[in-house]
Amino acid sequence: MSEFINNYSLRKEKLKEALRRIHAGEPYEEVKQIFAEILREASSGEIAEIEQALIAEGLPVEDIQYLCDVHVAMFRESLDQQAPPEMSPGHPVYSFRAENELANLVLNETRALIEKFKADPIEANRKKLVEGIRKLREYDRHYERKENLLFPYLEKHGITEPPAIMWKEHDAIRDFKKRLQKAASERHQGDLASLAPALREMLSHHFYKENNILFPTALEVMDDGEWVSVREQFDHIGYCCFTPQVPPVEKETGGGGERPQKGEISLETGHFTSRELEAVLDALPVDITFVDRDDRVRYFNQAQDRIFVRTKAILGRTVQNCHPSKSVDVVNRIVEAFKKGERDSAEFWIDMGSRKIYIRYFPVWKDGEYLGVIEVTQDITPLKEIEGQRRLLD
Repeated sequence: MSEFINNYSLRKEKLKEALRRIHAGEPYEEVKQIFAEILREASSGEIAEIEQALIAEGLPVEDIQYLCDVHVAMFRESLDQQAPPEMSPGHPVYSFRAENELANLVLNETRALIEKFKADPIEANRKKLVEGIRKLREYDRHYERKENLLFPYLEKHGITEPPAIMWKEHDAIRDFKKRLQKAASERHQGDLASLAPALREMLSHHFYKENNILFPTALEVMDDGEWVSVREQFDHIGYCCFTPQVPPVEKETGGGGERPQKGEISLETGHFTSRELEAVLDALPVDITFVDRDDRVRYFNQAQDRIFVRTKAILGRTVQNCHPSKSVDVVNRIVEAFKKGERDSAEFWIDMGSRKIYIRYFPVWKDGEYLGVIEVTQDITPLKEIEGQRRLLD
């Protein structure tokens, strides 16, 4: 065992040193032999660990992203000798790989449509091109499932930096596709001619890294229960036009992520302490009141700037008694319509001085059972002034 550990550590240090030399500007051909000697025994998991080690030692993520293409070129011969694991339709990795193959086909079709539009720029050809690019952008669901499912599970196993690098590539690819769509919409043939080959090259590198590094690494570290959970949540996020029909997933029996601690409130999509849950509900920028199936007030949050006064004295009181007599008939009609499944919302808006107040009611159902009504009240005055866009980091 000690010999195995020593060999592993030695390979890791040599690979790190070779990558440092590349980063320092040493020609690839002078370092190539080091990789050829080591990579016969290196697994995809080791590649991911090496990238993380380099970043942990201070190499910027941007440099690692730039080096990643160099990594692939160096590792390619070794990776190509690793036979892809066999798996049945329905496995998340099977779906990911299938999407990559089908996305390649759609990209080829898009390039053909670009050539057709360049040769004959009539409106019919432009519309076909725009539709082809739209289909290509539907592939973004592939990235959503990676970012929101595969990456979190890899992070639970300590693999954090490769997902961060690939997320940057997702953003770059999405941006390229937006630019391609804009060029088609605005008839910029020069941009179409340059963007399409660049996107193809970018996707080709990305697919290779997925199929030969990311997915094999995930298969190494994730257990069967985790894959069942991932597959179930795939269905929740949804697919795009690229994903073939897959068998229904069996109900998850394990591997569903972090488990609640003793005394926490466990929900289907997470867990809280009661203190955390109360703080979260009070932090929402809306007034919330919950009325149960028997029309009795059961809960209200204590938002910082509550619009309508609520006191603990109303808990247990019927919702009818919480409204003036002239409004009771309307309240009853709404509640009865909710209970019968005839309505899924009711909304009103009123003026309070210079403020516009938006009041909404929603029936609360779970597994086909009516549980009550939730009232959500919000001051939307500032929202009415919003124009244009403001990005997260603006």
